[in-house]
Amino acid sequence: MIEQIVNNKIKAGIIGGAGYTGGEMLRILVNHPNVEITFVNSTSNAGNLISDVHTDLIGDTDLKFVSDIPQDIDILFLCVGHGDAKKFLAANPINENIKIIDLSQDFRLAANAEFEKREFVYGLPELNHDKIKSAKNIANPGCFATCIQLGLLPLAAKGLIKSELHINATTGSTGAGQSLSTTSHFSWRNNNLSIYKAFEHQHLNEIGESLVQLQPSLTEALSFIPQRGAFTRGILAAMYLESDLTLDEAQKIFEDYYRAHPFTHVSRKNIDLKQVVNTNKALVHVEKHGNKLFITSIIDNLLKGASGQAVQNMNLMFGLEETAGLRLKAANF
Repeated sequence: MIEQIVNNKIKAGIIGGAGYTGGEMLRILVNHPNVEITFVNSTSNAGNLISDVHTDLIGDTDLKFVSDIPQDIDILFLCVGHGDAKKFLAANPINENIKIIDLSQDFRLAANAEFEKREFVYGLPELNHDKIKSAKNIANPGCFATCIQLGLLPLAAKGLIKSELHINATTGSTGAGQSLSTTSHFSWRNNNLSIYKAFEHQHLNEIGESLVQLQPSLTEALSFIPQRGAFTRGILAAMYLESDLTLDEAQKIFEDYYRAHPFTHVSRKNIDLKQVVNTNKALVHVEKHGNKLFITSIIDNLLKGASGQAVQNMNLMFGLEETAGLRLKAANF
């Protein structure tokens, strides 16, 4: 099966191709050496050229959006809003041989992982690498959840989260999706900063499940303050907890954990968002201040936090190189 896919290319379909995550999916897949985009579905744009909506793709594809859902594909990406993936699958039976990667939050939690005879695996490669390789359906993690978990998984794997976790994370405006709202409007967002869903963000549940997966005895609170930033894309999460580890011990734990993972890197120098924007990379930095271990984690919310990670999962599911189609350069200046 894997040999056949490598030789003949993976046939991919995209549902919800007009939004931010759909656009990023297209930008990756049009240049992926092992993928052929069979169709891109968008009911509101059916018949229009993809390059008329995603204008940066002029010259890269002549595909048009379609309203139907062909079944002659190997994988289907659901780039739809929260709650819409479940509605879509209920209304549109998909051949059981077609693999699905859902970018909404509908199937991320263990209680919601089974739907219409499909079982979804939580698609964080740095946590569930082997499970993803044998999975038929993937629930792609949330953007905040990805960034925060990558800063904490090495500690949880060693059972070293022994105090309350304090987390402050700021995301760019694309994290709110393409639909207009007061808080995503340029005039409101520009030169502005705000907090939302303090202590109650929906990604806390999936973060908690992942940490308990590695550290079953975990009972410490996760106090999370999300912020809206006055920039387009990227997430920076700053976290701290009490720890007896020395800096050298902490750095070794993080470096050992991520040694086999090609997209997550531990930096011994301070990090900034420009190092990861437009890439599928995550960078993590660790400091020690008295009895506090301070961790900074950064990703691009649309790539490692969404579409890039979805393609990374696809690569694992089909036995490809994990980095295939994802060697992207940061726009560092």
